[in-house]
Amino acid sequence: GVRHDNRPRFVRGWFQFVSTPSQTNTGAPDTMTNTDTPDNVPADANESCPGTDADEAGTRPGCAGCPNQNACATAPKGVDPDVVAVAERLKDVKHKILVLSGKGGVGKSTFASQLAYGLASDPEKDVGLLDIDICGPSAPIMFAAEGQDVHKSASGWQPVYVAENLAVMSIGFLLPNPDDAVIWRGPRKNGLIKQFLKDTEWGELDFLVVDAPPGTSDEHLSIVQYLKQAGISGALIVTTPQEIAMADVRKELSFCKKVGVPVLGVVENMSGLKVGLEKVGFLTGSADADGDTDNKDSLTNSKALSDKIKAVIEAHCVSLGHDPRSACVEVDVFSATRGGAEKMCADHGVPFLGKVPLDPSIALAGEKGQSLFDASTNQSPSFQAVKRVVDGVRKALEA
Repeated sequence: GVRHDNRPRFVRGWFQFVSTPSQTNTGAPDTMTNTDTPDNVPADANESCPGTDADEAGTRPGCAGCPNQNACATAPKGVDPDVVAVAERLKDVKHKILVLSGKGGVGKSTFASQLAYGLASDPEKDVGLLDIDICGPSAPIMFAAEGQDVHKSASGWQPVYVAENLAVMSIGFLLPNPDDAVIWRGPRKNGLIKQFLKDTEWGELDFLVVDAPPGTSDEHLSIVQYLKQAGISGALIVTTPQEIAMADVRKELSFCKKVGVPVLGVVENMSGLKVGLEKVGFLTGSADADGDTDNKDSLTNSKALSDKIKAVIEAHCVSLGHDPRSACVEVDVFSATRGGAEKMCADHGVPFLGKVPLDPSIALAGEKGQSLFDASTNQSPSFQAVKRVVDGVRKALEA
């Protein structure tokens, strides 16, 4: 919706502390370190501590000598009340979908946003997207909602509606300055994720898409823990073809298996560069880093060459009964040196949902916060590939 400056602003004012990290007694910034312990493991606990919420807390042999042993042994056991509260809040949300990636920069947030747009392209379906990438939120840009405010009502936080049937929640809407760094330890991130789940008034949704940060860290453990009773329908995992990304995606598959999250499927993003013929140019000669050619006549000659090549291709398209506008150039940019996502899925027994080319139209849609499923943008060479993945997710949820 349109931002109205005369509306009450509760959350943005409450969130002012984000830009001023808390300080310890030594003056060190409140940053995440490798020595941070989970929320349910006290700092002075024994190394083998199972966690204060474990059924065997305080009674295991490894608990002997721990200063917290008596407190853990006598503490009430049972279901975390926050987990129950989250389940109650999300009781009218039919499907909760995690969008994960092992490696950053593979297009996960772009795909999460287009998945939400695709699911919402059915006007009969209500969709929400929750961005839990606390340190690098992308949703405000991906949905063209920069500058929008989150408001609080008697029933909780109101998400930002970018369409009549598509609501979005992100820390990006809460920062007083979008360029502020969020320098938080794990427990503080977990607290905000819990608040997003407990306090956001999603209402009745057919799909809630959760855009998680790369890896398998605090945010991932938190979302799985807090959705324990509400239930996770499954995860969509995004990767690129090269082994440097696939190595981390295998860890993501292992994470899903260990925490009991079904894998709806894997999509191989940026699988070759695909560019429409109208955006392609052909050059003659060589060019330096500034784009200057070694022959001043090359640019003129190259335009003439491009026009001739395109005319030939268009003529062939017509003779074969194809629309010339559908012609495109495809280049293998990130080589699948070890078989890519399709082979990995076969090896691990998880569904492979398809390949989506590296298409400038998709990148531009993300920059402008546009849906590829709008009539004005679905002429992209890669639209059908994206649609097949969205349809695959929908089908997996209906199975």
